[in-house]
Amino acid sequence: MAQEKPTFDYHEESHGEKLARKSKESPFMVIGLASLAAAVGYGVYSFKNRGPMSTSVFLMQFRVIAQGATVGALTAGITYSMYSNYFNKTKAVLNTEH
Repeated sequence: MAQEKPTFDYHEESHGEKLARKSKESPFMVIGLASLAAAVGYGVYSFKNRGPMSTSVFLMQFRVIAQGATVGALTAGITYSMYSNYFNKTKAVLNTEH
């Protein structure tokens, strides 16, 4: 029995194709990008309306908010992957045995 060699498609991906592929593989990446865009939009809006606060203090506070959003997105992604790999695994095994 001759084993067939796998065929690979080596074409250059555009940015849109890569984003679509990555979003299917990891849906929390899209949530992370959306939270990044929201944080930047909020930061720009808040910077214009910061009042007498100095720029350095504002940027330090904004950095903490951005890091919190990143850690929150990572935590949600890890929690989802742990649930799907460990806790939801018994349902998948039971469905394949029938």
